[in-house]
Amino acid sequence: MKMFFNYLIAALIGGFGYCLIEIIYRGRTHYSMFFAGAIVLSTFYYISTNFQLSIWAKCLIGMLIITAVELIFGIAFNIILKEHVWDYSNVPLNFLGQICLPFSLIWFVLSGIAFKVLEKI
Repeated sequence: MKMFFNYLIAALIGGFGYCLIEIIYRGRTHYSMFFAGAIVLSTFYYISTNFQLSIWAKCLIGMLIITAVELIFGIAFNIILKEHVWDYSNVPLNFLGQICLPFSLIWFVLSGIAFKVLEKI
């Protein structure tokens, strides 16, 4: 039961944290970002508790996870459902306007912070 609550706490921190980052950066968010953040931080928690990795490896894996979740959510909410949650079309090195290299590099750094937060859970 303790493990369930740890994952629940990770999901809630991830969901609210992701939304908070968006509100600070863009001044708005979308409900889908709560679920994206919850998925991301729950996955980070799994990695953190089951694998011994260097912080650099965690940052790289975290960057790839966040970028993949953003691509999946972007295709679902922006392209298929036409919710217009975000658009990276004007950002260099973007893919379908849903993900881009500059933001992936930001996710690399934020992944390190997220893994450090998880050490406190």
